[in-house]
Amino acid sequence: MVDSRDRSALRTQVNEVVGLLSGLTHATLNPAFEQLGMPSVPEEAGTKGERVKLSFRQVPDSELPRVAQRLLEQSLVHVSPSRHRRLEDLLWEEESPAEIPKKARRELARALDLPELAQHHDRFLRLLDRLWLTEDPGPSLDDLMNGRRPTTLRDDLQRHVFRNPGDWSAEELFEKLGAFEAGDARFARFLEGLVSADVLLDEHLQEATVSTINGCLRSSGTELRRIGTDGGYPLFAVVPTGLHSNRRPKNIIFASPRKPDIRFRSSVDNDIEIVGGRPGDTLVYDREIPSAGLRWRDLHSWWQDTRKLSDPTEARINLHQRLRESLPTNSPGQRNLYEAYHTVLRPSVDVPALLPEVWLHWDHKTVQERGPQALLRFRMDFLLLLPHGQRVVLEVDGSQHYTRDHGRTPDTGKYAEMVAADRDLKLSGYEVFRFGHDELRDLDATEKLLRQFLPAMFRRYRVGSS
Repeated sequence: MVDSRDRSALRTQVNEVVGLLSGLTHATLNPAFEQLGMPSVPEEAGTKGERVKLSFRQVPDSELPRVAQRLLEQSLVHVSPSRHRRLEDLLWEEESPAEIPKKARRELARALDLPELAQHHDRFLRLLDRLWLTEDPGPSLDDLMNGRRPTTLRDDLQRHVFRNPGDWSAEELFEKLGAFEAGDARFARFLEGLVSADVLLDEHLQEATVSTINGCLRSSGTELRRIGTDGGYPLFAVVPTGLHSNRRPKNIIFASPRKPDIRFRSSVDNDIEIVGGRPGDTLVYDREIPSAGLRWRDLHSWWQDTRKLSDPTEARINLHQRLRESLPTNSPGQRNLYEAYHTVLRPSVDVPALLPEVWLHWDHKTVQERGPQALLRFRMDFLLLLPHGQRVVLEVDGSQHYTRDHGRTPDTGKYAEMVAADRDLKLSGYEVFRFGHDELRDLDATEKLLRQFLPAMFRRYRVGSS
């Protein structure tokens, strides 16, 4: 799978900032390139400016977000606040943030009580300084004519928000900040900051403010959702409600290439058991899924406890071996994807668990018996349960997905069934990413692909971010 998104705007902006490296010495250019993840260029290649251009031209689009992030984190060159913000906005767009329409923004601004939000002055000001251009002077001709220091937004905040509470409403503040016109990712971070324990030191006020904001957001398909805690206080994130209307998973049936034989121990409690076959042929994860999603550490802990293994290392190795065994022998692509996933993300245990051969639907009758009402997709190649209830399916498509006669004849009927099943998954709250089997032809090619795909996917679904 190739990341084909248009990064021309990001390239232009990063190029402008990278161009400032020409102010360094020849001797320090290559170390600076290395810090930013750019290729080295020998001194004899030309002037400092030419060396910078040559190095940056060799940076592929897939690496631009990483270079941009390092430019923001490291002090190799001075980046003006306005340019820093533009670069930040383009980088945050990589996460595919949920859309927050202007109407919803204005409605929630009118509903908020500014003196309540700004009661802890220093904390509130730190949030505004971090996300908005509070030090940029306002365009005042009178100040210029009289030789006075131009008034900044920070000055106005001190006067109209802190010294004279009530001068500005929350709507006026949002207008002055440029919040109504800001990118979705910046506005979302602003809302998350407003209801965080860094700004509000009262949990009841946090909850009440979240309730007020959500009353305006939900109609546009987003909401502030509690995702964890921060020092005992609730922690909230803006999430698209379309991905979070799912109920919490109760039973995850996975690692079984054959249709399991299931019966209810208690239909009232939704307790199931697997009967027939050898013990352990089918795995059932029945613990609560954390708000951070199902991670490898959670799966390891469950495996160690249920298998009564005292050694964590032995449990981890044993679990990996069991999951490998569930992968179909006639799909090298699936095996390569599984192995490459762990190679690329090793050694972290906080990454999402990659669940193979997950049974989505189960019906005791066959397709022939059920007829037109049969469920078309029984099993998913891989499932990821990500933060805030997001569900991502990874599918490996071999020729059997769109041909018959062992790959000799195109079969439009099979293809139609596949895309219909994808639509059903999306409507049920799953996101589906498909990989062509040829993309995963060998382990090296698969690792190279996942090194691009996984960071982009994790940014989009905010894996590992607060």
